[in-house]
Amino acid sequence: MIRIALDTNILAYLAGVIRHPEDARKVAAVRSLIAGLSGKAAMLAPIQTLGELFVVLSRAGTPASEARAMLLEFADAFELLESSASVMKAALDLVVDHKLQYWDALILSAAAEAGAALLLSEDMQDVLVWRGVTLANPFAATPHRKLAALIG
Repeated sequence: MIRIALDTNILAYLAGVIRHPEDARKVAAVRSLIAGLSGKAAMLAPIQTLGELFVVLSRAGTPASEARAMLLEFADAFELLESSASVMKAALDLVVDHKLQYWDALILSAAAEAGAALLLSEDMQDVLVWRGVTLANPFAATPHRKLAALIG
């Protein structure tokens, strides 16, 4: 089964965070995508993304107890990816070699360490492939071929 990691923005849409008018469409699209991938892909959540999601939810006005409950629900629903020393060191290489922001690099590195084939993200370099992980924007006009094959 293909392994797909989720970036913070994808989790935020899944959680229903709407900050801009166009976000309502993205919330619906991500929820439909995740439902459509059920049974076809193992969904992965790097620990870093859950921490970032807690901050996003807090800034959106979600009470800490509700944000905690949502993160625990996601932690039960998705395989969690740890940030080890080797993941951190590889992230530093990504920063230097590919000019990624450190926290994005940590997420990509954790996904690679876990054997993910795709990392769904709205705001990283679309279609970068690193250590077998393809960054794919699920909102791209033309979905990446790996994602398109899964969703039909």
